[in-house]
Amino acid sequence: MAKPKVTNDRFRVSSLLGDRLRERKVSVAEVLHEAGLPPHFLDQKKIHASTAQLFALWEAIGKVSGDPGIGLELGAEPRFERFDPPQIAAACSRNFRDALKRIARCKILICPEEIRVHPRGEETTVEFAFLNDECAEPDVLVDVCLSWTLAIGRRGTGGKVDAIGLELIRSAEHRELLEEHYGCPIVFGAKRNAIVFRTSDLDLPFITYNEELVKLLSEQLDQEIEAREAELGVREQVKRALKHSIAGKRPSREEVAKHLHLSLRTLQRRLQEAGVTFKQLVQDTRADLARQYLTDRSLELSEVAFLLGYEDPNSFIRAFQDWEGTSPGAWRERNCLN
Repeated sequence: MAKPKVTNDRFRVSSLLGDRLRERKVSVAEVLHEAGLPPHFLDQKKIHASTAQLFALWEAIGKVSGDPGIGLELGAEPRFERFDPPQIAAACSRNFRDALKRIARCKILICPEEIRVHPRGEETTVEFAFLNDECAEPDVLVDVCLSWTLAIGRRGTGGKVDAIGLELIRSAEHRELLEEHYGCPIVFGAKRNAIVFRTSDLDLPFITYNEELVKLLSEQLDQEIEAREAELGVREQVKRALKHSIAGKRPSREEVAKHLHLSLRTLQRRLQEAGVTFKQLVQDTRADLARQYLTDRSLELSEVAFLLGYEDPNSFIRAFQDWEGTSPGAWRERNCLN
């Protein structure tokens, strides 16, 4: 089943991308021509692109550069001066877990994209999801995202974080290049693009931690996030907050209000004005996520129940029956052919 589209389709593109391509002797003019974008697209102070434009841009970068490793190289950029504010905030976080949470929250500035962090015992998977994709994500863009995640962990901990697995939708082309870069086993032909870490590594302290800089950047980013969230209805805001907090526990109004920087009374009032209840949005969010998780056959039904905040798998099965009129297992068989 296709992912539900979100109404916003605007990514923020780094204003440094043009310079970074020129440094690598990649013709920006050729890239933009190949992508069907205006000649001065990357010269703007604030660059925004739709999903289609973003994918076309990264496809063109891969084609024009002729370098299968350019995404890995761009993602692993070591120079702080080439980081944008959200990336700097992540690098200056307290630990790897905090960095992932911080960048995930900042993604609201460059929606529609999410960072999904799935803890499963001793392993934690980090997945980048593009919410309005009607075609496959360009390999170069996937490389940038996953390589950047590993680089932030390694940089912050002084090289103590290692990837222990990689899942790629693509075929096994350039296997040696990818294995050398990530230093871990790779599953090709997977159902998602994701990188796997030891859960314990997420709590390793960052030697790059800078409390004052994080505070300064966070204040700036919070202002931008608040402005962006003002464009969204309360329904979408609450569902976004629930998706980030629902795994392994019963969602609460208090936690969602805190995530949205609202008082509990203000949240209740806005829900009432929108004609929707918190319970209804919890159920809607769980239903959306359930369909997403069930497409991953590596997840047992009990694990899906946990990720949706159910203490008892049977409660999840009964709820899913109400949503879809069938059991989770039957839905998975019907909708996931592979």
